[in-house]
Parts: sequence; C-alpha cells; structure tokens
Amino acid sequence: CFVCGHSGATITCWESSCNRSFHLPCAVEGECVTQFLPHYRSFCWEHRPQQAGEATADEGTTCLICMETVQHKTSYSTMVCPACQHAWFHRTCIQGQALYAGIFNFCCPLCRNKIMFQLEMEILGIQIPIRLSSWERSHTYAALYERHSRCDAHECLSPGGREQAQDEGPWQLLLCCSCAAEGTHRRCSGLDSWASWECSGC
Repeated sequence: CFVCGHSGATITCWESSCNRSFHLPCAVEGECVTQFLPHYRSFCWEHRPQQAGEATADEGTTCLICMETVQHKTSYSTMVCPACQHAWFHRTCIQGQALYAGIFNFCCPLCRNKIMFQLEMEILGIQIPIRLSSWERSHTYAALYERHSRCDAHECLSPGGREQAQDEGPWQLLLCCSCAAEGTHRRCSGLDSWASWECSGC
C-alpha cells in the first residue's frame, strides 16, 4: 500500500500507467477516490477525478453542514455544488449527509438540485446508499402524517367526548380550513351544516 506501506493492498489505481495500490481504509488518508457506481473504479491521489470549473470560496465561507470554514477552492476535502456553485462543504460532511439521506433524498443542501448533484458526488467518490433516508426508516416524523382527530373547542359539548367524530351531523369534526391543526364539532362552535371553520390562531 502506497499509503501505509503494508502488504495486502488489493485496490489498484484505474489509470493503466499507474502502479499504485492501497487498502480501502487507507483511501481517505491517501486522498484516493473510490467510485461506488459501475464500474466501481478507484483512483490514487494523482489520477482521481477533480471538480471542473473555477469556483472559489470567499474568505470565511463555511461548510453548510458543520458550519466550519472551508478552503478557498475545491480540493479533495473541500467540495462545491456543481449546479449552484454556492454550496460549499467538506467531503466528510457531505458523505455523512449522503449516508443519512439515501439516494431518494440526497441533494444539494442549498439549491436542492438532485440529478446533477448526485452524479457529480458519485464521480468524486461519495457513496450514496440505495435506500430510504434514516428519518423515513425510523418513522421519526410519522406523527406529521396523522390527521388531527379531536375537538379543541373551549367547551366540548359532545356526549362521547372530544375524540368522538361522525361523518355528518352535529358531531361532525371540522378541521381548520387554513392549518388543519385544530378541530371542532359543528355544535361546539355553533356551525351550520354547510359552514367551514377557521381556528382562532389562523
């Protein structure tokens, strides 16, 4: 391995004229790039793909993910969005974001470009797993998909309680026509059968 000097380096630079080999765990230290898309090519620091363009970061520009400063130009450890050219981030930060978001939600943190951004990141060696995002797999935001289902009137008149709801009639539960985050029975707010309702907050 040209990075650590030990044997067992099974990855060889894709450049035919290069005889550098390295271990996969040594790739980051040696600033090598391994592409996780067909043909699964690997490159040493000298022959790795570089970001095209002349984008330079202003002094004090920070990574959009960790908020620490980045280098003033693209390098192995500092990357920029190919679409907007304004989103700067560290390689380790965007790799963590890719693993967290998965292929269906991974995009530029600033302009939200997905197609051009993902392709560029894969070419530059960012691994994007083909799976749902971590928040979807753990059902972190499952409550956001639940419909509000209780009467929030100051005094609920329903004999069945605030959770009672009918399809029509005096105990039909109406949700706020603006936010749908609060509800009321028609009778609890004195509403006619045709009236809509808006909560006091809206």
